[in-house]
Amino acid sequence: MSVIAPHAPSELGFKDILYTKDGWVATVTIDRPEAYNSYTVATLSEIAAAFKDISRDDHIAVGVLTGAGETAFCTGGDVKEYAADYTKRPRDYWKYMSYFIDAIDSIKDCGKPTIARVNGMAVGGGNEMNSACDLAIAAEHARFKQVGVQVGSVAAGGATQWLPIIIGDRRAREMLMTCEFIDAKTALDWGLVNQVVPKEQLDDAVAKLAAKLVDTFPECMRYTKTQANFWKDFVWSMTGPHAKDWLSLHFAALEPYEGMTAFTQKRKADRVGIRERAASGGSSEFVWGPNARTCPKCKAEGLPAAFAFCGKCGAALPANGG
Repeated sequence: MSVIAPHAPSELGFKDILYTKDGWVATVTIDRPEAYNSYTVATLSEIAAAFKDISRDDHIAVGVLTGAGETAFCTGGDVKEYAADYTKRPRDYWKYMSYFIDAIDSIKDCGKPTIARVNGMAVGGGNEMNSACDLAIAAEHARFKQVGVQVGSVAAGGATQWLPIIIGDRRAREMLMTCEFIDAKTALDWGLVNQVVPKEQLDDAVAKLAAKLVDTFPECMRYTKTQANFWKDFVWSMTGPHAKDWLSLHFAALEPYEGMTAFTQKRKADRVGIRERAASGGSSEFVWGPNARTCPKCKAEGLPAAFAFCGKCGAALPANGG
């Protein structure tokens, strides 16, 4: 018996993912199609648990990551969770990033080759999960996109670090800075995926590639993956922990509040308006300006500069901003 025994998929009690084992191949399917296969903390925990199980199961030679349905592979973090939780408690985003990093590392470091079966949109953290996999096969209708600078975040969960390695510096900057979709053919031309096939051939293509990977020596494959991960590991170790802290602090600022709130309200974020605030000498960091005012009546301190009334006692504040 193994020192650390693997589990039968049914033993793990997953709710957000489907986890199956068939022959030498294990498949992890993000099963939240109603949310375009975005992930929450619970989803990330289950992804990490599944790939850790793959790593310790000698009956499994290949791991496949995909999404339920045909619309989305994965569209990154659930922005509703971001807006509801992390803009109110930025410190909790630091905890959230621990779950995300654990999920990414479980894919990258599982000791078995991994295939991204890209069955639809791979957006934000979804494209970062695609990048964490060793190989990728996409359906012809799949599209790829990073969204950080349009929703008030930075794609530092793998995209800023790995896209320059995978597709080259200029192309990586184009994806990161313009936030425009690239289609499957472009993704293939750029090297973001290995194959593009009609959607009805996707499962066959993944199965054929998996069979090639199964027919290799497991120890040699494990070390090949470790060696091939060198540059990804290097830049990830240098930047991942910093991103975790910076993004947590940043969630207390105006940009993520406006970006995430606009997304959940289905409106265009006022990104240029934030630029105009700064250009006119106003605050582009705080929703209601810096915490710089004091109430002359109750002496409450740290009131936002744009407040006309005290948030504690309701007294009118001086018009001169004092």
